[in-house]
Amino acid sequence: MHIPMNSLIPTLRQAAAFALAASALSLPSLHAAATALPVEQAVVTQAPHVPPPITRRTEAHVVVNIEVKEVVKRMDDGVDYTFWTFGGSVPGVFIRVREGDEVELHLNNNPTSKMPHNIDLHAVTGPGGGAASTFTAPGHSSQFTFKALNPGLYVYHCATTPVPMHIGNGMYGLILVEPKDGLPKVDKEYYVMQGDFYTQGAHGETGLQPFDPVKATDERPTYVVFNGAVGSLVGDNALTANVGETVRLFFGVGGPNLTSSFHIIGEIFDHVNTEGGTGLVQTNVQTTMVPSGGSVFMDFKVDVPGTYVLVDHSLSRAFNKGALGMMKVSGPENKSIYSGKELDAVYMGDSSAAASESAKREAELVSQRQAAIESNPAIANISREIQIERGKKVYLSLCFACHLADGKGLPAVFPPLAGSDFLKADTNRAIRIVTKGLTGPVTVNGGTFNNVMPPQETALSQDQIADVLTYVMNSFGNDFGTVSAADVKRVQNELK
Repeated sequence: MHIPMNSLIPTLRQAAAFALAASALSLPSLHAAATALPVEQAVVTQAPHVPPPITRRTEAHVVVNIEVKEVVKRMDDGVDYTFWTFGGSVPGVFIRVREGDEVELHLNNNPTSKMPHNIDLHAVTGPGGGAASTFTAPGHSSQFTFKALNPGLYVYHCATTPVPMHIGNGMYGLILVEPKDGLPKVDKEYYVMQGDFYTQGAHGETGLQPFDPVKATDERPTYVVFNGAVGSLVGDNALTANVGETVRLFFGVGGPNLTSSFHIIGEIFDHVNTEGGTGLVQTNVQTTMVPSGGSVFMDFKVDVPGTYVLVDHSLSRAFNKGALGMMKVSGPENKSIYSGKELDAVYMGDSSAAASESAKREAELVSQRQAAIESNPAIANISREIQIERGKKVYLSLCFACHLADGKGLPAVFPPLAGSDFLKADTNRAIRIVTKGLTGPVTVNGGTFNNVMPPQETALSQDQIADVLTYVMNSFGNDFGTVSAADVKRVQNELK
């Protein structure tokens, strides 16, 4: 039945029909009532959590409910994006069933959605992996049933045209079909997926960012992230474990385009189920290749405490586009395995503990600014503090290694920023140097430095250049004023 979208009454009926369908999902379907198998409702979880292992040793009729939602969420600090999701999160909910199960899947498209969606599960044997049976308009629900014939870890995703856009907006997840005898027992299990995102704005450009189809076609992602956002697995959101525990990671790549070179800095995978299968198990693996639309699961024992860094070892994606996470391991040290000295701040850049604190402080200041706007228009000072906190994160990402935490640089190698007469003398020159770089000798505070400052015009937005200069000009004992994005734009236009 066709329901015209420009009529109020049919629209209300559509929403009512969806609500009725959703409420009916708690009741056994006709198919479920007809089967001889015991019926159970699947437990699904949002990343990084995983449903508990299946303990039964018999087949069942498993009912899975997934609601498609189009939601605005954080991509990065100050950056929002309209994600299309399975279950309200990116990646979509984790589904866990057993080999031989009869799976009844309900796909419910929220009435607030703007687009029709469907689902293609790589675990399904049948046309389109279920996509042909689940094309679902907003406010409607679809259903089909499949037999989980093959054990393994499988990607699912939306397959509605244009498919790359639906996947590129976050419509992917994992379904685990456990072998009949289960998986080896471990202490912790986690769910992580990598995806590439294509925004019209540059990396770090603030505000609500729309999807850029040209970048997607050219495979030039603005962000490459774990679990749908920069920093989704750092700081307070880091994975956790204790010394002596075994950890299993279920890892997948939603895409739509990039292959991942997945690696955990400081760990070796004891066992890797290559390409998500259950047959070939590699041992003692450093980095595992995971294709777009593919998966892997691995386990390892953590022997010493500290922060372990999850990365795509195509490292520009990790340190410049967001494909970086952490696992924090607690417990006693073992000097016979590792002597220690953790160098977190330099190595982790804008995901370091200092940058995480800066992000928290920035959020607090943004909240204060909003309160100030509502009560008093004089908000310039809070805006400046927000700039400083944002600039600190940029500094920790790009500038820290050369100019150091105290801004004093390295004698005769990298010039100091602390108390710099060179920086103080000409703000426009500082903007030009950050934009276009600098080669050759300069004199700073009476010392000569002859090195290379690489250009940052493709790495940093105008806002980020303004923020990092404002941070430097108000840190390390400096009090040199502020730089605005308008200042940067003006200078960059002069350079053209």
